[in-house]
Amino acid sequence: MRVDTDIVIVGTGVAGLFAALNLPKDKKIVMITKSDFESSDSFLAQGGICVLRGEEDYDSYFEDTMRAGHYENRVESVDIMIRSSQEIISELVRYGVSFEKENGEFLYTREGAHSSPRILFHEDITGREITGRLLECVKQLENVSMYEYTTMTDIIIESGKCAGIAADSSQGKLMIYAGDTILASGGIGGRYRHSTNFPHLTGDALEIAERHGIRLQNMNYVQIHPTTLYSEKPGRRFLISESVRGEGAVLYDKNKERFVNELLPRDIVTEAIQRQMKADGTDYIWLSMEYIPKKTILKHFPNIYRRCLEEGYDVTKECIPVVPAQHYFMGGIWVDRDSRTSMEHLYAAGETSCNGVHGANRLASNSLLESLVFAKRAAKDIENNIRRQEK
Repeated sequence: MRVDTDIVIVGTGVAGLFAALNLPKDKKIVMITKSDFESSDSFLAQGGICVLRGEEDYDSYFEDTMRAGHYENRVESVDIMIRSSQEIISELVRYGVSFEKENGEFLYTREGAHSSPRILFHEDITGREITGRLLECVKQLENVSMYEYTTMTDIIIESGKCAGIAADSSQGKLMIYAGDTILASGGIGGRYRHSTNFPHLTGDALEIAERHGIRLQNMNYVQIHPTTLYSEKPGRRFLISESVRGEGAVLYDKNKERFVNELLPRDIVTEAIQRQMKADGTDYIWLSMEYIPKKTILKHFPNIYRRCLEEGYDVTKECIPVVPAQHYFMGGIWVDRDSRTSMEHLYAAGETSCNGVHGANRLASNSLLESLVFAKRAAKDIENNIRRQEK
């Protein structure tokens, strides 16, 4: 079946949704997702979203991002992300996103490798709050058609330029022709035995890009999150947010002794945990929230509290077993500052893309912000090109 549209977006996480919201309302948009609309990793983000708190915070925010990325970050992209953050937060609030406040002012939390609190949050389900609100807004757009359980199998190329995508759905094979295409289909966690990602996220866009000689970057840069709830059950691992450690949680070895600075960058904490497990001969280490007031746990981390309770652990009274697991992909399809790939009329945003913001290791809570900033830039570049052609 042939479908003709102005823009096709692959993925319904924050990147895909925010792109749709920033594209011209007089253009037809088709969005597809491999599973249901809520099964994107954007919904799973717990900790929060970073924001520049003021000009005096710029240098430390920039340095924190660069240091976490081992200074392999693309400087231009880091600057764009940080400078755009306040505008993005204002837009999210206009779309109905609710961040925690105290006396009418935003409340900020801190996570590992941040030199100060600059993270806005909604309990411990910030991703669900942001992505859910954006999804509601996109569903109200009359110019957007959305398809669940539809898998991209290839891109359509005409005269060396992207002209849309091919996809499989319950209705059969779809050929979706579009003036511009945005790939926002998430990461690669489905390829790992232990991952915090949804299992259907297997890097389809990356395989297709490689097949067509589209430029890729940093394909070996995979982030392992230090703390996921240990379980012998199969399936996705439950993340214990870094903001738990930012609020004072500590890590213990088998003898209940601390062995690492919990606020170091993720890769360093992960390496320390793996060394300690090997030395202890264990499959996990302990995480304790004993230094966090019970009131704070119940207010800031209600979802983590409930999930651990379901697994038999009361985090207000006892330690929980945690283990590192694959979490995020810093590489992907190379894009420029406006999220353009090496093929004309093909864009990429979110975890599918690599604009260089994260370098070799992502700083906590930069992922939602980066996705939103560069998805919007893709949308605005498409709009500018369309308007130039219409003149």
